[in-house]
Amino acid sequence: MSYKAQLSDQDIVFDVEEHETILEAALRQGHGLPYGCRDGVCGACKAKIISGNISYPNGTPEGLKEKDIKQDYAFLCQAKADCDLTIKARTVETATDIKIRQFPCRVTKCEKLNADVMRLILELPKTERLQFLAGQYIDILMQDDKRRSFSLANAPDQDQQLELHIRHYGGGLFSEYAFTDLTEKTLLRIEGPLGQFTLHESDRPIIMIAGGTGFAPVKSLIEYSLKSNHKRPIQFYWGARTVDDLYLNEMAEAWSSNNEHIQYHPVLSEIEKLNGWAGKTGFVHDAVLNDHADLSSYDIYACGPPPMINAIVDSFPANGLIREQLYSDSFEFAAN
Repeated sequence: MSYKAQLSDQDIVFDVEEHETILEAALRQGHGLPYGCRDGVCGACKAKIISGNISYPNGTPEGLKEKDIKQDYAFLCQAKADCDLTIKARTVETATDIKIRQFPCRVTKCEKLNADVMRLILELPKTERLQFLAGQYIDILMQDDKRRSFSLANAPDQDQQLELHIRHYGGGLFSEYAFTDLTEKTLLRIEGPLGQFTLHESDRPIIMIAGGTGFAPVKSLIEYSLKSNHKRPIQFYWGARTVDDLYLNEMAEAWSSNNEHIQYHPVLSEIEKLNGWAGKTGFVHDAVLNDHADLSSYDIYACGPPPMINAIVDSFPANGLIREQLYSDSFEFAAN
């Protein structure tokens, strides 16, 4: 059985299944309600129940005070719907709506995706969650006040285990350590969420462009859009040197084959090493320009190394790009 929950100050209605909390239901359907620990302690998810009844199968949350209960406030991370509800709650709509925090975390997986890219899974403490928007990044805090930024590759509903894609650079501030000394169970400290490379409300179709590990935030954005049942058309161009550099190519192909509104275009630049490659070749920004003489009706999301971003900024206006419809994130190399 499911019930309807309506946010009184917004034109938002979502379904709440009997097995899930109100917060879980909202996040599952792409509605950004604020939260922190998701354990009934911090109170970040407190909201007022205007009409309807809720219950706490696991008992009244530890952080919910008696005076709040009398005023019909509830902790949405623990509350379940007993009928249709009307709720007064603020929503998280932009990156500035989320508090930046520091967390300890433990490395639970170090997995090489190819010779140059490693997937790290970082697990937060059981009582902590990182609320973030798809496309944002975190900083890994290192010794001597140094830090290294990495995009989150998972969708926001996966808020306790965080996925990073680390590219190996000789002399890299963190990547050398990740590829040579970092092991599972290592403790790290992170800060986040950070960044403005997030989805913006629009009816326009989307072109997403990734260079190398710029795939990570694109993965977060696409997985979020799929889980939220967004149907804006997405054309995804992934630029790499060789086939091996398309380190999660089968995943991108599955997005396209399983969803009519997503098209995937891998683009390889080292032509002498293609060995029968029948797909697009050259630089990824040129592939987009060759396919789209008029970019004025698109929102462009681009993430990758600075030369790729600079080429897009310089060349796309000639094909009609409206600058306000370009959202970009430039991956800078940080050396020791």
